[in-house]
Amino acid sequence: MHKTDISPIKLKDHKVFFVGGIKTRVDNKEVTKGTMYVEHLIPEEKKSEKKIILIHGGGQSGAGFLSTPDFRRGWAYDFLFAGYEVFIVDQPARGRSGYSNTLYGSYIDREMDYDDCERRFSSMSDLGNWPQAKKHHQWPDNGKRGSKFSDQFMMSQLNTMEDRIEIEEMSRVALKELLSIAGKSCVLGHSQGGPFCWLAGDVAPTNIQALIAVEPNGPPFYNVVYGDHPQTHIKNNNFTKLSTDKEWYKTSSKMDRPGGITYSPLTFDPPLKPGEQIKYKIDEKDYGAEYVNCFLQDGDIKKLKNLSGLPILILSAEASYHAPYDHGTSNFLTQSGVKNSFIRLQDHGICGNGHMMMLEKNNHQIADFILKWLEKEANF
Repeated sequence: MHKTDISPIKLKDHKVFFVGGIKTRVDNKEVTKGTMYVEHLIPEEKKSEKKIILIHGGGQSGAGFLSTPDFRRGWAYDFLFAGYEVFIVDQPARGRSGYSNTLYGSYIDREMDYDDCERRFSSMSDLGNWPQAKKHHQWPDNGKRGSKFSDQFMMSQLNTMEDRIEIEEMSRVALKELLSIAGKSCVLGHSQGGPFCWLAGDVAPTNIQALIAVEPNGPPFYNVVYGDHPQTHIKNNNFTKLSTDKEWYKTSSKMDRPGGITYSPLTFDPPLKPGEQIKYKIDEKDYGAEYVNCFLQDGDIKKLKNLSGLPILILSAEASYHAPYDHGTSNFLTQSGVKNSFIRLQDHGICGNGHMMMLEKNNHQIADFILKWLEKEANF
């Protein structure tokens, strides 16, 4: 058993607070929209210069960094034992940040879908329809409904606000305030929360020690679908076969991320003019039979000046549905003048993981890898 699961927890302080939010009037009542819940843990043996903000992905809350479905400790404790001050958030309109149909509109039902969760998260070795899926072996049980740990995972799932642009805009405000309170910090975002790394670096670059994007939402500009599995999180969209698409995937017919790697615009240089969109083209480079041809910028390349110079890690797991396309996010950043480390875990002997790597059997081994990267690369 890993030391993180058996060592006594010694905290100097543990508290919660809220950041962000904009006062507005709804039904003739004044309310605050877009607040972000923050759980703040300070270890007794704190290394004052080391802080990290943990941002969950779609269908999840900050609870996924505290515990795993098989009742072990989550990544928050790996960072606490390493001397980090830890901030765990629930995204606006999610979990303890609060939910309201009136304020936030409709939600995506996908996250409560057993079929989709088994295919993408827990049982892809049997059900996944992308080339790397068969390599998955790190889920703590068989990954099927009715098994103890998989049911625990399903009970943790929460619906996600459908308006991705507004989620990012609200989180941009909240993250700027959180970083002003926390001071210089590392920011780790997973999946749908992965692009929040880019938002945090964009709004508060001087307060960033490092950005760790764990399989961030992607690929750039256009989603892809494997086989003919319904995309319940994408309404009024079709998928068509591009000439560069391989037989096992199709590309969305409608743009998903106008910002390239975000739904809302980042700070580009030269800046986007009102109504202007980034030009793009397919990357026709041959990455191999198991990988997607993603999109890059076209024409005069716009630079992401606020992210330039920040230590950035993009981490991808061997068996995840992200494995075919996470290189596209790295390539987009590189093309935009942003140096980054793109690392596939299997290239460092960490094999068999899926998208929910922080919940899998070897979660602490992966946290140790991230910690070693931070020791070498972060601006402490």
